[in-house]
Amino acid sequence: MKFKLPRTPAVRATGKTFRLAAVDPDATVPFAHKCHDKDSARPRLLTLRQRLCELQELLYAEHTRSLLLVFQAMDTGGKDGAIENLLTGVNPAGIQVATFKAPSYEELNHDFLWRVHAQAPKCGHIGVFNRSHYEDVLITRVHGLIDAKTCQQRYADINNFEALLTRNDTRILKFFLHISKEEQAERLQARLDDPAKNWKFDPNDLKERSKWGIYQQAYEDALRHCSPAAAPWYVVPANHKWARDLAIAEIVVAALEEMNPQPPEATFDPKKMVIM
Repeated sequence: MKFKLPRTPAVRATGKTFRLAAVDPDATVPFAHKCHDKDSARPRLLTLRQRLCELQELLYAEHTRSLLLVFQAMDTGGKDGAIENLLTGVNPAGIQVATFKAPSYEELNHDFLWRVHAQAPKCGHIGVFNRSHYEDVLITRVHGLIDAKTCQQRYADINNFEALLTRNDTRILKFFLHISKEEQAERLQARLDDPAKNWKFDPNDLKERSKWGIYQQAYEDALRHCSPAAAPWYVVPANHKWARDLAIAEIVVAALEEMNPQPPEATFDPKKMVIM
């Protein structure tokens, strides 16, 4: 079965006219397969997961190209859940997951892309960035750690970095999981109400939440400046987790289908091999 780029609620961010506010984080349509809730979406998601497993195995066997998936979101945006749901059942031997938190002392003594480049996926692998090099034009900007000139320079550095990866046969897909401020409030409250989830709550999240509007502008600017055809940003409405997961799976599987990985030819004649 071939999966072409589908109709999903996800919006591809392109050009200087893109507006993040124009994307409804509550959207669940249109889907090409009449999926309108979690139950109706599940069969389609299972089909996509199976195909993803097959394509990942072929990519691993081919061992000449790679796929990089970048995930960004506001706090509670669902990055962990989206990654877990996408990669359920996929052979972990062909997956590289990197999480980028506050840089270490050593990392601060290098350029901001140094630690990121080291985590780029190897040939045959699917790489996943749970947060990414975009933190260096988001949180640093919001907290005044870089000025406007430096931010513009970093946009250019990011575009050049991603172009370098692309030239070296890494396909790049970037996902911004777009939730509403109201949805974030509910998710933060859920972490407080459930003792089993208290560990997920960080009081600093409330300070970051107070900067919601500034973060939205920072994300919008990053999406506008850093979404070339070869490394596009997809803004995924993420208030509804089932719609989020299905949209991402549709896009990733379609991209791998387009890559069309092929296993290498055998260096021997299998018909002459005899198992004793």
